[in-house]
Amino acid sequence: MLATNTPKNIKKILIVRNDKLGDLLVSFSAFAILKKNLPDTEIHVLVSQYTAPMAKLCEFIDHVMIDPLPQAGKIHYYKETKILARQFRQQNYDAVISLFSTTRVAVAALLAKIPIRIAPATKIAQIFYNQRVIQRRSRSEKPEHRYNQELAEHLLSLLNIVPLQTVKAPFLRFKPDTIANIKQQFLEKHHINKQHTLIFIHPGSGGSARNLSALQFAQLANNLQSSTPFSIIVSYGPGEKHIAEAVYAGINQHKVLYESKQGLEKFSQHLAFADIFISGSTGPLHIAGVLDRPTAAFYTRRRSATALRWQTLNSENKRLAFYPAKNTAAEDMSAINIEQAAEKISQQFL
Repeated sequence: MLATNTPKNIKKILIVRNDKLGDLLVSFSAFAILKKNLPDTEIHVLVSQYTAPMAKLCEFIDHVMIDPLPQAGKIHYYKETKILARQFRQQNYDAVISLFSTTRVAVAALLAKIPIRIAPATKIAQIFYNQRVIQRRSRSEKPEHRYNQELAEHLLSLLNIVPLQTVKAPFLRFKPDTIANIKQQFLEKHHINKQHTLIFIHPGSGGSARNLSALQFAQLANNLQSSTPFSIIVSYGPGEKHIAEAVYAGINQHKVLYESKQGLEKFSQHLAFADIFISGSTGPLHIAGVLDRPTAAFYTRRRSATALRWQTLNSENKRLAFYPAKNTAAEDMSAINIEQAAEKISQQFL
């Protein structure tokens, strides 16, 4: 039942996901659940400066709020918390769902007197929320996107709403004409035959998780087999040029080196025409996931970074996951059989 101080007409919800790119992207399904079941409610999301461009592309988000100081130091901690609380108060939120819980944001939500405050029952920050959901995320028994969905569903249950709308990929869409034009320009610029299957390999990891070596990525590309011609596009972003060039140099197939230097939106539009996207467990992988592109991903077996925990949001038949065998070290990426991985990718997607 609803608490006596719970607004019965939820007009505006704040969702907190102010951490990394991949974390935001696997939250898109939670945004979709809320928007589709509360179509007249405004969905606002608090994000970091870096991930804001992706949040602005999400059709299930009505407003993006950028966290003014996600890494507040001790000296400015209280000042920045008050600033954030004032921003929350000005928006007059009826509820906040913290998918990523920090004490600073929790205190700001309390100071702003947001009536419904939902968060996982973990960390010290939980004491500032009046709705705590036991999830035990540290066990990594479910995908991160499922943990996020459960928090959204908890709000619906407080409102006595049984979800009527199911959600499925894709969770990010671009206009077909836009993608067709960008693809045509890309093919012409890099002299790629329009009949070629386009296989994107993104060897950079952004420091988010252990990854294959440049040699392994090149071996993977060279072992792919198809009855039709294909091109390998080695993509990279800021700080990833060195490994991308090393992978590119080792590939014997028809290849292209593509630098993403026009921002996340343009990069996402390029991934929208990828026939296959291959990478480690990193932000760009999850961009391909929300676009519902076929993905082949390489994970460690470390509990907090498993293939299950960081499962992408694309359709089940469009994702493959590879990781070290159980009889090897959890983070020993050299233990992954590259030839077997290439064979499986070829069989399923080529």
